[in-house]
Amino acid sequence: MVGVIKAAPLEGHVLRIEFSDGSAGDVDCSFLLAGGLGEELRDPAYFRQVTVDPDLRTVVWPNGLDPAPELLHRRLSSAAGSVSSAA
Repeated sequence: MVGVIKAAPLEGHVLRIEFSDGSAGDVDCSFLLAGGLGEELRDPAYFRQVTVDPDLRTVVWPNGLDPAPELLHRRLSSAAGSVSSAA
């Protein structure tokens, strides 16, 4: 199962994420803004509080929002800067 090993916030609601399978890229997380826990992510300062939980193997925010790493992996950007390792 793929997990998140590193994440860094970029402009807007985008995270640059590295995964345990060697793939990496930018993920637009604006899809997380809906719903109760997602409301807080609208604040750019709050969005930047993202961390990686080594036990859950995904990104998390202080309010407990922790999207499945597989969901984030599927949303890797195909834009320039997105890198996928050849297996």
